[in-house]
Amino acid sequence: MVLSTLAFSTLALSIATAVQAVDAPTFDPTRLSADVKTLSSDAFEGRGPATEGETKTVDYVVGQLKAAGLQPGGDLKNGKRAWTQAVPLLRAEIVGTPVLTLKIDGKNRSLTQGNEIAVRAPLNGSKGVAIANAPLVFVGYGVTAPERQWDDFKGVDLHGKIAVVLINDPDFETGVGDFGGKAMTYYGRWTYKFEEAARRGAVGMLIVHETEPASYGWATVKNSNTNTMFDVVRDHPSAVHPQLEGWIQRDLAVELFKHAGLDFDALKKQAQTREFKPVTLTGESFSAKYSVDAGVITSHNIVGRLEGSKRPDETVIYSAHWDHLGVGEPDAKGDRIYNGAVDNGTGTAALIELARAFAKAPRPERSIVFLNVTAEEKGLLGSEYYASKPLYALGKTVGVLNMDALDPHGPARNFTISGSAKLDLLDQLTATAKKWNLTYSPDPKPEAGHFFRSDHFPFAKRGVPAISFGSGNDWEDGGTAAGKASEDEYTANHYHQPSDEWQASWAFTGMARDLQILYTLGSDLANSDSWPNWSKDSEFRAARDASAAERK
Repeated sequence: MVLSTLAFSTLALSIATAVQAVDAPTFDPTRLSADVKTLSSDAFEGRGPATEGETKTVDYVVGQLKAAGLQPGGDLKNGKRAWTQAVPLLRAEIVGTPVLTLKIDGKNRSLTQGNEIAVRAPLNGSKGVAIANAPLVFVGYGVTAPERQWDDFKGVDLHGKIAVVLINDPDFETGVGDFGGKAMTYYGRWTYKFEEAARRGAVGMLIVHETEPASYGWATVKNSNTNTMFDVVRDHPSAVHPQLEGWIQRDLAVELFKHAGLDFDALKKQAQTREFKPVTLTGESFSAKYSVDAGVITSHNIVGRLEGSKRPDETVIYSAHWDHLGVGEPDAKGDRIYNGAVDNGTGTAALIELARAFAKAPRPERSIVFLNVTAEEKGLLGSEYYASKPLYALGKTVGVLNMDALDPHGPARNFTISGSAKLDLLDQLTATAKKWNLTYSPDPKPEAGHFFRSDHFPFAKRGVPAISFGSGNDWEDGGTAAGKASEDEYTANHYHQPSDEWQASWAFTGMARDLQILYTLGSDLANSDSWPNWSKDSEFRAARDASAAERK
């Protein structure tokens, strides 16, 4: 039998994995628990970028990487590397209480921020928002996809108007169609929809929230959009951000449609077809007025590095985000600190533990970078900044193994990744995991768009093989029933809420075992000369192939 180059490479890596699996270091659940407990304590104030919480987080993580024996891998300063990469960000915060008003048939109705509406501080550089009686236009899913012969706008003029749009893709309700069925495409992400509103000249956009297609409840929308906003510094921010970006509750949308003589559910079904045409909500308009405290601040990615012994210019990256939502609106108990224990104290603790393990091992042939990025919760901004201004060439970056919101309970029999991408890196991870009798389970909720919601994505869209590891849901103790129940309970009651706090009952034994797998894969990559790639039909393959000359 003749093996292809890729098959031979995968086989060689599998053989190496079989040998190294036995030698993988053990990881201490107690130390993982201690790191998560510290990082998610109230003293760290929810780890908000450009706050005292950031200062404490950077100091803590850098201290752990130093103690482990890593070298600084960040910005060059006077010929020496720093421990951080400076990330300039536009910071915007609404001053006071925004005045938000609907006019329906000549009568004004006030809306309460965080209740039936959640508007974001503008990221177009403005110091305030002043919108008076802007007409409302329903534009379906807000998608322009020429390659799918799809256009929800049909030439409608949105200048001076507010676009009202559905969340997710046109395929979500039926599971079939031109947008990947249940699996979300980038057209389903709210970031795309706001960008398209700006391109269309709309003064603003309001996304109709529904829990199932959004994959999270209103509490997550409120907590993620009514606090301080950030974006990378752009030359022309208004090109991607309309003046007003916000969400409204489904019940409010249904009411607005009814007052305009329209049926929300009927129009939603129409929006799932190419024939849909924009509809004006007759007799209704929207006004908004509030001041904005905006300016450029500097946050930081944390970067530790182990230099390769033979090919130091070739790099394997482990990544995780250190930030969470900081201090925000109080919950029912009055708690205002969004501690972020699972999201992403777990990933940061895992990154530290991996660094400790690699620092004790023989020096790898390729370099390994431990990248703890900022502002993931604000739109993957830290990873986007690194990927756009890489400290180490992306063309010679072997792959990215990202860790986000790992399960702090006991071990599972399976693992997953964010999204359903096809790439060699996943094949290699699957082969490695088999040594611990773990099986790969595809993303159980591809409709949630997780592929676009973790820090591997800015690397992936530039061609770098990248995955975000996800804990399994088939628990050794309780099976899939227990695993799914725990996941659902976390999403409903703790995700992006102050209650995402460290629990003494968490065993961390599952994470400790999963880190053995991630360590082994990273070690194999760092001690080989293979270059994983995307599948031939992947939208990211062309970008990777374009940098092939750098790897010769």
